[in-house]
Amino acid sequence: MKHIISTFVFALFLGAVSLCCWLKPPTAFSESERRLLAEKPQLSVETVATGAFQKQFELYTVDQFPKRDSFRGLKATVATYLFGKKDNNGLFTADGHLSKIEYPVNPQMVDYAEEKFNFLYETYMKDTNAKVYLSLVPDKNYFLAEKNGYLSIDYDAFINDFKNRMDYMEYIDILPLLSLDDYYRTDSHWKQEKIGDVAWHIGKSMGTDVASKYTVKTLDNPFRGVYLGQSALPFKPDTIQYLTSDVLSACKVRYFDTGKAVPGEMYNMEKAYGKDPYEMFLSGTSALIEIQNPNAATDKELVVFRDSYGSSLVPLLVPGYSKITVVDIRYVQSSFLGAFLTFSDQDVLFLYSTTLLNNSMAMR
Repeated sequence: MKHIISTFVFALFLGAVSLCCWLKPPTAFSESERRLLAEKPQLSVETVATGAFQKQFELYTVDQFPKRDSFRGLKATVATYLFGKKDNNGLFTADGHLSKIEYPVNPQMVDYAEEKFNFLYETYMKDTNAKVYLSLVPDKNYFLAEKNGYLSIDYDAFINDFKNRMDYMEYIDILPLLSLDDYYRTDSHWKQEKIGDVAWHIGKSMGTDVASKYTVKTLDNPFRGVYLGQSALPFKPDTIQYLTSDVLSACKVRYFDTGKAVPGEMYNMEKAYGKDPYEMFLSGTSALIEIQNPNAATDKELVVFRDSYGSSLVPLLVPGYSKITVVDIRYVQSSFLGAFLTFSDQDVLFLYSTTLLNNSMAMR
């Protein structure tokens, strides 16, 4: 009787879970992980014969399992706090921060980034009066990983190697100005309210005074950074603060994501309450942005090639320039830029994180 009851209970549980899996409407997007979830594969003789259906169906069932986020959280909590596992799928906690292991160096990716930068310089800037600068932003593992016993790339060697490859650019070193406190606890990015000294130093290095007075505003929406969702650990969300001023408010901002100029804002408040609040800074993933500052003390212009770290830094460079053009070659082909930009005597800043340089395939 004991065996019969055990078998019956197990079969009932298995049947109930299976029924839930089949009847549950599929979820298209994971808010916590910020990614699309697997869709139900098409069943056919061909997909079964090739094994494609079986592989895709396994991914589908894992992604669409009922209460998936709850089980992910339970697994991560038990592995981390009960069994003392150092990391969970490459994510770890240290010094009050969540982070992701960035290791090892990917030489092919670094070579690819170098190739893209060389193309941009040779095609658009060489033999012009443009003054070209480079500044590299380390991810927060620079302050976290090695000292807490996690695998870590040699950031100093990585940065020195890359800046030596870009010997036609003047390097601006911002490492001495950074600390762990400049980064969000649950996300990879830096905090705008903490990098005013970085913006001032970059401006000074380019011969421009970008100093300005700002009002600090706090977003009344918890910021659950990318690492918080991916780790599934119970971790207190961050708070986003952003800097405003009369100078920034008077600027005209235009976005060219569709090829045509569309008026926009420096800070996109719709995205501030969306899936990723950090995208409030310059609307996040935008290919080409033009910022005109009618109150600039000079007529100097700046072109910034950047990744997402530049989104929150660029507004702090605005006071020193009459016009700033922001380019993200992850979303626009490098070979197309000639249709939008003409280089003459502008300042040109390449501002990139070590993370993107080490994973540069997204560059186009």
